[in-house]
Amino acid sequence: MEQNYFAHPTAFIDEGCSIGKGTKIWHYSHIMSDSTIGEDCNIGQNVVISPEVVLGNNVKVQNNVSIYTGVICEDDVFLGPSCVFTNVINPRSAVSRKSEYTKTRVMQGATIGANATIVCGHDIGRYAFVGAGAVITKTVPDYALMVGNPAKQIGWMSAYGMKLHFDGKGHATCSASGERYKLENNRVTKIEQ
Repeated sequence: MEQNYFAHPTAFIDEGCSIGKGTKIWHYSHIMSDSTIGEDCNIGQNVVISPEVVLGNNVKVQNNVSIYTGVICEDDVFLGPSCVFTNVINPRSAVSRKSEYTKTRVMQGATIGANATIVCGHDIGRYAFVGAGAVITKTVPDYALMVGNPAKQIGWMSAYGMKLHFDGKGHATCSASGERYKLENNRVTKIEQ
């Protein structure tokens, strides 16, 4: 079968993984067996993608990222440099907990900043924005802006990646795209035009 993706000669790709058309895998990255990578993804240098990880289409993974078994990233997710996911709540070197891996889902369009840590079992909502160095210890709502250790929500972001400023009626417009949003019951939704 013809290879329809690019892999740098130093990348190591195990048998039994699926890699979509147009994906690029760069220096010293390791794609492990039974992982699935969608189309048009970019996997930076020194990335580890463990078995059974799923990446959707157009996922951007920057350098030095570790994505462990149990992680699913939907389409258009951005993973910043050196961010990391965990998959066991209480790891011990002398205790095997492979049967206890906890799942984490990163929803469509979400961004995880450089050096952020995502503690397993806490999903990241659609178009959420996790700031650099943040430590996620709870589930993140759609469009939420999270910063700090442990991370706290400090606002809302548009799908375009701009901070939203809601008026007294719970309406906001993205300053870059012009898309409109509604805040109601501490939940943001995009107003379809």
